[in-house]
Amino acid sequence: MLKGTKLYSIFTGTCPVCQNESMYTSSNLYNPSKTQEMHERCSHCDTKYKIEPSFFYGSMYVSYGVGIAIAMVIFAITYFMLDVSRWNIFLIIAFVSIVSLPIVIRISRNIWINLFMNYDKEKAVK
Repeated sequence: MLKGTKLYSIFTGTCPVCQNESMYTSSNLYNPSKTQEMHERCSHCDTKYKIEPSFFYGSMYVSYGVGIAIAMVIFAITYFMLDVSRWNIFLIIAFVSIVSLPIVIRISRNIWINLFMNYDKEKAVK
């Protein structure tokens, strides 16, 4: 249903151009040596993922925003709905931030590459 949209590519980690193949070599997010390991090119449409050297350094800025958004949601839920003390909120936010780090890294990379590449129906069918 969402295939062909940037949201599909961001949440699935697929090629932003054809959305037929995962950009990552491993689907296991919690393997520290493989979290950021990507294929060089898409085997379906031959899109090169690293547009230039150090291309994904820009995703660090995106990850900051994603991390802050997660922390704000956790704060709102724990403070306003669950009435948790501030110290415990801090501990909960720190724990969730550490546990969700691999997810934030991949989502940030996916957002970053989707800012520069668009879905192409012709390459998707090819």
